[in-house]
Amino acid sequence: MKNLTLLLLLIFGIQVSKSQELESILLAATEDANKLTKAYIKPAMTGLIYGMSSGWYHTAEVHKKLGFDISIGLNASFVPTEDEIFTLSGLESVNLPLGSVTSPTIAGSGVGSIINVGTIINGQPVTTSFEMPEGIQDDLPLNAIPTPAIQVSLGLPYKFDVMLRLVPKVGDDDVKGNLFGLGLKKEITSIFGPLEKLPLHVSILGAFTTMGVDYNIDGSEIPGQNQLAEFKLNSLTIQGIASLNFPIINIYGGVGYSGGNSSLKMLGSYVLEYNTGLPSPNDVVSETVNDPIDLDFDASGFGATLGARLSLGFFKIYGSYTLQEYNTFSAGMAFSFR
Repeated sequence: MKNLTLLLLLIFGIQVSKSQELESILLAATEDANKLTKAYIKPAMTGLIYGMSSGWYHTAEVHKKLGFDISIGLNASFVPTEDEIFTLSGLESVNLPLGSVTSPTIAGSGVGSIINVGTIINGQPVTTSFEMPEGIQDDLPLNAIPTPAIQVSLGLPYKFDVMLRLVPKVGDDDVKGNLFGLGLKKEITSIFGPLEKLPLHVSILGAFTTMGVDYNIDGSEIPGQNQLAEFKLNSLTIQGIASLNFPIINIYGGVGYSGGNSSLKMLGSYVLEYNTGLPSPNDVVSETVNDPIDLDFDASGFGATLGARLSLGFFKIYGSYTLQEYNTFSAGMAFSFR
């Protein structure tokens, strides 16, 4: 179970391992902090939506009744170059001598910009500064947003396969997460008449995934109480798929729609300190904000997939590439018993 925990937390932990730095963004006014956080984290959220919608199949052929396979794979969603940086203007609490803030997103590379803040607290002008989190592209597998998947598929009567992705709530006092995914594949090759005699298989597939991760913030960056980052994701894919199944090589592909939504909340209280410019002991003033971050993300679009599978008896190795908003590479291995 520990290995499953590590796989699940890879989904969230790598992308939001900078949560301590994300706390610093709260020094901007709440509305500005939400804008900056959303701009920085958005590529990870979009990549996760497309990644969790990928890798559901490596053949269009369904199992015989009660046949099954177990697959272990990784989906890697590539972030477009234009999403590796962000530019924001119109931030009310941020001093913008050049008119805008430009900084790497989480999927970019390089250090973050220094943000100078000027705001009003209890009628007193105050200032501070913080550094945006750096991009972590070089720390990501294939420089892409990773989504590991452990999946079980089971053959049902009437040419159906049911697919399950499941990780119960696991983790430790710092991070806990769970994942549930359910898919259904129906082979419809027979409706094409003579094509049924060929090594061609045609199916339709639908799958849904939901995931949640809670990350306890230790308060080392900004003091407070009950500090928690809460992440939730839902993804959906509907596809028409086909495969040419030969004894050793299987060529497969599909076209369809993938999309979903995700959210990120930072809950609890955060004590923010600002400089007044006055002599000590009045040189610092503090303000407490509660539940400061509440963000929603969504992504959707049509895509096309092409892949190949190598069959060595019950052992399979597969890989595919999906062209979509965030192109996604999926690869893995499966143990199949028909």
